Amino acid sequence: MPSDAAKQPAGADHDDHVVLGKLTSPYGVKGWFKVYSYTSPMEGILDYPEWVIEHRGQRTIRRLVQGRRQGRGLVASLEDVDSKEQAESLAGAQVLLPKGALPELAAGDYYWYQLQGLRVVTLEGVDLGRVDYLFETGANDVLVVKGDEKSVDGKERLLPFLPDEVIRETDLSAGTLTVDWDPEF
Repeated sequence: MPSDAAKQPAGADHDDHVVLGKLTSPYGVKGWFKVYSYTSPMEGILDYPEWVIEHRGQRTIRRLVQGRRQGRGLVASLEDVDSKEQAESLAGAQVLLPKGALPELAAGDYYWYQLQGLRVVTLEGVDLGRVDYLFETGANDVLVVKGDEKSVDGKERLLPFLPDEVIRETDLSAGTLTVDWDPEF
C-alpha cells in the first residue's frame, strides 16, 4: 500500500525533491499562509521544520515557525515572512522536501512519487503504459496509467490501487508494477 506522505501532483518533476504542498494565499495580516497539503494526514506537512519554497523558478529554504489546522485546511507562518504583502509575493509557491528527509517506510509500502513512471504490465505480460500519477477517491487510491508507444493500445486507464487484488508486484529496481487487470478495461 502506498504512503501518501509524499504525494506528487501530476507533472511534478523535482529530481531530488518531492512536492509536499503549496502556499495558496495569505491568511491574515501578519504573513501567515493558507497551505494546501498533499500529505496524508494533511497535517503531516507540519512535521517538517524546514521547507524548500519554489516560486517562479527560484528555491529558498524557509523555517516553519508555526502551523495549525484552521477550519478544513491548514495555515502556517514561515521565518522572515512578517506581512500580508510578503505572503502575497509567495502565493502559489510549492513546498518541497528533499527525498532523503522522508521517513523510511516498511517493506511493501511506497511513496506515491516512487510509483510515478513505473511501467504497468498485466500478469500475462501485456504492457498498459506508465503510471502518470495517483489520486484519492475516498474508497481507494487510483493509478492513472498513460498508454504510450510501448503499450498495447495507447489508452489511458484508471486502475484502483488495491494491493493483493489488482496490484500484484511492485519492483522499483526493475521499474515495473505488475497488475491483475484486463487490458480491455
